[in-house]
Amino acid sequence: MQAVELVLRSYRNLADAALELPADGVALIGPNGHGKTNLLEALAYPVLFRSVRGAPDREVGQFGGPGFQVGVTTASGSNVVATYYAPQRRKRITIDGEEQSTIATAIGRWLAVGFFPTDLVLVQGGAAERRRWLDRMLSLADRTYLEALMRYRGALAQRNAALRTANIAAADAFNPALASAGSALARGRRRWASDAASLWRAELATLGEAAAVTLRYRGDEALDEAGAWEELLIASRSRDIARGQTHVGPHRDDVVLGLGGHTLRHYGSTGQQRTAAIALRLLELETLADARHVRPVLLVDDVFAELDHDRQRRLAKRLVARPGQRIVTAPRAEELPAELDLPRWDVQHGMIHPVATAAA
Repeated sequence: MQAVELVLRSYRNLADAALELPADGVALIGPNGHGKTNLLEALAYPVLFRSVRGAPDREVGQFGGPGFQVGVTTASGSNVVATYYAPQRRKRITIDGEEQSTIATAIGRWLAVGFFPTDLVLVQGGAAERRRWLDRMLSLADRTYLEALMRYRGALAQRNAALRTANIAAADAFNPALASAGSALARGRRRWASDAASLWRAELATLGEAAAVTLRYRGDEALDEAGAWEELLIASRSRDIARGQTHVGPHRDDVVLGLGGHTLRHYGSTGQQRTAAIALRLLELETLADARHVRPVLLVDDVFAELDHDRQRRLAKRLVARPGQRIVTAPRAEELPAELDLPRWDVQHGMIHPVATAAA
């Protein structure tokens, strides 16, 4: 168990509330558009202090309101609160009552992993989607990775700005910083992929995928070593100047998912792709649990309706077998597999009420 209490103030269409989350989790039942996904989004917000659906903060608060507040209290008693002040467009984050000077210092103090219908993009989308997912996960797992990522993005942005003005000397000045941070990212990603490949296969097999699947990191292994960068950057200089961007580095790499010797993205059925995306999220959950020694809250948003009966049953059993809290949504109680025996809360017009009896 991780969460003890969730506090909401003016968050989307949800009524203000202080909700104590059951130890094993809860099933949120209610019509679409009444606030189930908004509640999951609120639980995910204090992880990175932004909407998992990509909405700007000004759109997360209630329309015309002063802003919003969301706070979580962990099992250890730590309190994480984010407050957004709409008139000033300012966000204030506190940990145990102490205001944080930057968002980076607060990232990862609360952990949640979510399955959303839009997660299909992790498989169907381009390399940027998988890089974004990988960087998010590894940054939450290891603060040194987060620090390297921030340094790399800063150096890359400044180098690209210099390239756009054809200022070669200025661009080259950022090469050492790019190499130092970039090699750390490349090593971290490749190490994770090597460890994760067999675990991902096992997750997919448990969820009912019979075809042979593979997961590998695609990127130049030379970039794992900072000393190799200078020669590669020099070799790419003409192309970089011509296009105004850096063509060497992990910002161009990918996590390649295979199915039966082909790319899952192009050859997998929608059911296989959705199952693969769910397996990636389960892999994320275990990566964070192993690295941080705490079980992230698992958020499952109306996923079962998109799966056939066998995969529904298998996923439900998998979720039940895992320790930790699970917050699951469905429009109707009968859409939840019988194996997923959780207390139920009714969500209607932004109001949340516990149902008297637990799921049968």
